[in-house]
Amino acid sequence: MRPLAGLTDDEDIKLMLKGSLLWKIKSPRRAKERLYRLQEDGMTIWFERRFRHARSKQIFSVMHIEGVREGYQSEGLRKYGASFPERHCFTIVFKGKRKNLDLAARGEEDARHWVQGLNKLIARVDTMSQREKLDHWIHDMLRRADKNKDNKMCFREIKNVLRMINVDMNDIYAYKLFKECDRSGDERLEEREVEEFCRRLLRRPELEEIFGRYSGEDCVLSAEELREFLRDQGEEASPRQARAIIHAYELNEKAKQQDLMMLDGFMMYLLSADGDILNQEHTKVHQDMSQPLCHYFISSSHNTYLTDNQIGGTSSTEAYIRAFMKGCRCVELDCWEGSNGEPIIYHGHTLTSKILFRDVIESIRDYAFKQSPYPVILSLENHCGLEQQATMARHMKAILGDMLLTQPLEGQDPKDLPSPEQLKGKVLVKGKKLPDLQHEPRSSGSLSDNEEEEEEEEEEEEEGLQERGSRQSLHSLQEIKPLQAKEASQVAPELSSVVVYCQAVPFPGLAQALRDPRPCEMSSFSERKARKLIREAGKAFVRYNAQQLSRIYPLGLKMNSSNYNPQEMWNPTPTQHPLAHPSTGISPP
Repeated sequence: MRPLAGLTDDEDIKLMLKGSLLWKIKSPRRAKERLYRLQEDGMTIWFERRFRHARSKQIFSVMHIEGVREGYQSEGLRKYGASFPERHCFTIVFKGKRKNLDLAARGEEDARHWVQGLNKLIARVDTMSQREKLDHWIHDMLRRADKNKDNKMCFREIKNVLRMINVDMNDIYAYKLFKECDRSGDERLEEREVEEFCRRLLRRPELEEIFGRYSGEDCVLSAEELREFLRDQGEEASPRQARAIIHAYELNEKAKQQDLMMLDGFMMYLLSADGDILNQEHTKVHQDMSQPLCHYFISSSHNTYLTDNQIGGTSSTEAYIRAFMKGCRCVELDCWEGSNGEPIIYHGHTLTSKILFRDVIESIRDYAFKQSPYPVILSLENHCGLEQQATMARHMKAILGDMLLTQPLEGQDPKDLPSPEQLKGKVLVKGKKLPDLQHEPRSSGSLSDNEEEEEEEEEEEEEGLQERGSRQSLHSLQEIKPLQAKEASQVAPELSSVVVYCQAVPFPGLAQALRDPRPCEMSSFSERKARKLIREAGKAFVRYNAQQLSRIYPLGLKMNSSNYNPQEMWNPTPTQHPLAHPSTGISPP
């Protein structure tokens, strides 16, 4: 692997290699200052921490970093970073479920060097070859599993590697592979031997069969044979393009010099983005986005604020940021009465932590349109009294400003919803709407008869299947629900005024909905109820969804925050595209 290719003279990288004392900010208690330093490989960050006066060296990989934010752009820094100047602070955001790392430098210049340097290293990772990525992965595995730090791996350490990558393998077979790769016979694998072990471990017989079919007896692919393979896959490639693929993915230097591809290089190519079955053009917006909003599938999130399970998990604004960065276009806010007149968001009647409604709206302002310009829907589950409902409306107007849609679009046909193209950059609120004199609600039920109470009733029914002790624990928590929250059956005019195209109403039944379509109204269905409608009245349910939006939420029994498979909800709809768009979160008709 090229150590810091092209970056050795960079001032930011030089400072990172030298190291800096940075404060790790994790709680309201005293922050901890530690030495952070970039390793010579340019791919790993080393830092030192103390456990009961004993030093411990820790490392994380640049490949695991999703991005870097400057200033107070994380929940942790907004809460605990006030004692440090904002220009000294930055946040390292990791991929997956690993928590953010909030840091503060001793000076503004140090912070700037680290932010710029990390961004350069992240950009470098994006341009790395498959070989370089493989080398780094093996090096990382070796470092993590090498307990005695001798840069070699005994069989016990190899078994640790298998556990790390979640491979359940018979010990006898694993040891057979180990012995085959141990060229020196010293019961230790060095780096290249570890690489060979990994390759054997990850063998793909079906790919070997395909490779053999095109390569013939010499077991190597020429550029012309690679072109033949590509033609059979429906891709035309010139001799020059075939040679470029070989030079990009072949691991053996001698084979590469002769424009030949061996099995390992072939597998590297097939497992790369270039060999992906998905047409990369489809990761960009290329469809017609001018149809009514109800003609699209919308990537949605339920209980968005949770980072963990439904009972005692942590609520965080970071969960909203991650949802938006994955292309989500509809997020949920469960709003409850908070202290000091400030509404809070959490999973009611549970032990989940609480976050301020205001902080969530600020995160929505900052991140809703980073990944996609198309509209975002805020699905409000409202349990607040009238006063705090008005506060919610004030916060949305003050923080979101022109992003917030508060009036129907001028010239829009009231019989149709506007399109994603018309709503670019706009935030729509889904919630209850006070009726006006010209448009009385078609249901005789009160405003409290909505999907929020329906969700609660269904969850209580599902919880009845669980152990009695767990049910009693939840019921005891329900008793402490603030009295004012009962006012949620009413709607504050201030909050009603920001609901335009996503008016939450009880489901009136398919017959009435089809007889009297109202595009601006939408109902919510549990996955169980949606399946029942698909099974019993699939065609009518299709017509209903072609004229207005509906929302389908997961069953309450999914305590670990898992999702239902949306495919069965998409299958019956001939007017809608079957796949959610990966970057916009909205699919075309």
